[in-house]
Amino acid sequence: MGLYDRVLVPTDGSAETRRAVEHAVSLAAEHDATLHAVYVVNTASFASLGAETTTEGVSDLLAEEGEEAIDAVAEVAADSGVPVERVLLNGTPSREIVRYAEDNDIDLIVMGTHGRGGIDRLLLGSVAEKVVRSSHVPVLTVRVED
Repeated sequence: MGLYDRVLVPTDGSAETRRAVEHAVSLAAEHDATLHAVYVVNTASFASLGAETTTEGVSDLLAEEGEEAIDAVAEVAADSGVPVERVLLNGTPSREIVRYAEDNDIDLIVMGTHGRGGIDRLLLGSVAEKVVRSSHVPVLTVRVED
């Protein structure tokens, strides 16, 4: 039992999060930890779509995107022999990440964050910032470029 046995890395499949993923994989490899690759289908983002749009279709599309994002994490981890738990969740990303971490005895959350400040940050409300504020599990943020 090491300091970090279970490391969670949320992914959105973007090129920017790859840096955080690489960081999480190397930490997991160093500590013989299992990596939990988490993608949250943000159901709140399509709640505003009109009733004529089938949320099922959108949900399926996002779930497929999530599977691809998780596959990308698994590929990075495979090179280091790090075991990966594949997790697809639905809901508000920050809330689901924190809930999953606490329910699954996660030791560390590794997240990418943009180095934006001021008005950008206020308008965008960063998922990483919300996780840092509400998580009882330690959070390591990795600066990713825009």
